Amino acid sequence: MLQSQEKIPMGTQDQTSQELVRKIQNRAARLGVIGLGYVGLTLAAEMAKEGFEVTGIDIDRKKVDSVNSGISYVLDVPSETLLPLVTQKRIKATQSLAAIENLDAVSICVPTPLRKTKEPDLSYVIAAAEAVSSHLQPGQLIVVESTTYPGTTRELVLPILEKPGRQVGSDFFLAFSPERVDPGNFTHTTRTIPKIIGGVTPQCGKLAGLLYQQFVEKIVPVSSPECAEMAKLLENTFRNVNIALANEMAIMCRTFGVDVWEVIEAAKTKPFGFMPFYPGPGLGGHCIPVDPYYLTWKARLNGCEPRFIELAAQINSQMPLFTISRVADALNERQRSFKGSKILGLGVAYKRDTSDTRESPALEVLYGLHQKGAAVCYSDPHVPTIRLNGEKTKSLPLDPDMLQSMDCVVLLTDHSAFNYQMIAAHSQVIVDCRNAFKGFPRSNIVSL
Repeated sequence: MLQSQEKIPMGTQDQTSQELVRKIQNRAARLGVIGLGYVGLTLAAEMAKEGFEVTGIDIDRKKVDSVNSGISYVLDVPSETLLPLVTQKRIKATQSLAAIENLDAVSICVPTPLRKTKEPDLSYVIAAAEAVSSHLQPGQLIVVESTTYPGTTRELVLPILEKPGRQVGSDFFLAFSPERVDPGNFTHTTRTIPKIIGGVTPQCGKLAGLLYQQFVEKIVPVSSPECAEMAKLLENTFRNVNIALANEMAIMCRTFGVDVWEVIEAAKTKPFGFMPFYPGPGLGGHCIPVDPYYLTWKARLNGCEPRFIELAAQINSQMPLFTISRVADALNERQRSFKGSKILGLGVAYKRDTSDTRESPALEVLYGLHQKGAAVCYSDPHVPTIRLNGEKTKSLPLDPDMLQSMDCVVLLTDHSAFNYQMIAAHSQVIVDCRNAFKGFPRSNIVSL
């Protein structure tokens, strides 16, 4: 149980609020999480560890069955953690939306992807809100965690919930609290990352803060859901823009004949005014390549032209092509062409030590290499199969003979499980997109 945090003052409470406060403080509140992906399952586990009874709701039967069997599919929640919680009946999963009727608080953790037009796809949020509305009970607290544009909670979710006879802040409570999970980061976790909370009314914010402070170490109350929504977009846009700068520096350093990695290492010795970001083959994942588009879309609706953010997206989107050009340079120096060359991609997940391939630039690089006539394969200890060139392709085990048979090896994702010594010793040429071979003899290594 978390003890260190100051209690959030609840102020004047009606009977509905008082009952919810009592249940939360006594761990008697029945909590629900809609969406059992890496955010939802991690959140549910933290709730359950603090003694709450948690119901996870997901339309995916495989996820529901896996959770109820105590078998985790999320890196940050080992099965060794999940199974005891299931056995103790602290966590259960269901596909039934009617389960909402038996809950005191519900957190919505569904995806918010982009359409092909780069516009927000809020269909999952709308579906979740409609499900909650159909089963909403007096006094329930609803917290939206899905990343979205400023105004979504008040302009989209609230009208779905606030039917005739229902008043937010008295009959039910609504807040936005953006997820800030960093998959694979065991230093900064759901429990230790400060939780921003913006309520539609002051009482909504206080109740949401009271709930989350039971299993999160620090709560950051803000004045509105719009502020909380904007804060999350600022965080990821900040990273997007600075990664774009690092990527553009890599392209420029290539033309100058300067090692961009050495430049960054030198610059970061300044003890103030500089924060290091690093180049790579492109951006991937659920957040950084996606969230800025939510912001730019909403900005245009309000008459703003977010040119700086859009330029960053343009720079980052060209990095897979730049990576392919570096592979071409490496092959040309050895009098090889793309056509017929055997190329091995190392790592296809969007970030190291995870299995998540969403928006992974590695897949775009491999597809581009195939389009140019190369025979492409891959190895990733966390991703056993992918769809490559329309066909199901298996990850290849690494060994000296296989590496020696490749005309080029492209390090796309720097998993810690890779044996870099063996790879360097037996590869003809390596295009290193992550500076993983720093300090190795450079005779057969080409930097991004």
